[in-house]
Amino acid sequence: MRPLQWTKNAVVLAALVFGMRLVDPGSVWAALLAAAAFCGASSGGYLLNDALDREQDRRHPEKRFRPLAAGEIGVERALVAAVVLLVVAVGVTWAIRPALAGVTLAYAFLMVGYSLVLKQIVIVDVLVIALGFVLRAVAGAIAIDVTISAWLLACTLLLALFLGFGKRRHELASAPAPVTQRRTLESYSLPLLDQLITICATATMAAYVLYTVEARGTTGQPGMLLTAPIVVYAVFRYLFLLHRKGGGGNPEVVIWSDLPLLAALLLWGGVCVAVLYVVGGV
Repeated sequence: MRPLQWTKNAVVLAALVFGMRLVDPGSVWAALLAAAAFCGASSGGYLLNDALDREQDRRHPEKRFRPLAAGEIGVERALVAAVVLLVVAVGVTWAIRPALAGVTLAYAFLMVGYSLVLKQIVIVDVLVIALGFVLRAVAGAIAIDVTISAWLLACTLLLALFLGFGKRRHELASAPAPVTQRRTLESYSLPLLDQLITICATATMAAYVLYTVEARGTTGQPGMLLTAPIVVYAVFRYLFLLHRKGGGGNPEVVIWSDLPLLAALLLWGGVCVAVLYVVGGV
């Protein structure tokens, strides 16, 4: 079920913060329920993917310890658990808002498609994962009935692409036999991935700056521009870890294990809350 990767579902809470609803108990409860539902839905997707990849995972130095690859859990049991988790996730989100259940279903179908076919198509494999993050952000907005900024969605997509291609680069650079890790790695090359990473990193920073400019008009707080340098530093720091420290294989691990990067993210979150809720007087 990969609980460490549940941190990805924090994206569901983005609309709560940037939609100026963090001080509304009802919105907080709805957003947390939606995030929990997506933890269940994503766990169901991971179980399906691990069941299908168990033979390949057994040849991987790290993935061979996953319960399915190690034979600790049977395939039928894992598939039943995956279906139950997805059904419960849809049910919970339906109780919050029917439209939210639709987004949850779309996410579930996307993950099933990824596990069955899409992960074997170069470029598309990373794009599908990035779209999963966009659906999380949209779900968070629907859960509390706010309109999410198009620029914020663009930032989510581009950042997810940046991290996804970074992960592929780490896998390709560190694997003695890439095909034992992931079939699509044979179609990638380090120069290609370096170009894609550079494009996505640049676009992420540009989109975020444009978002802060838009936020200045919608919230009346120019202070959001203060967060732009923090984001630029975080992107540059991640690039440093990727190219010089051999990081990037598991973004969620990199974030929690690198103190400068974690400090930058905490500072960014603190400044965002201060600008929107303290300076803004909400």
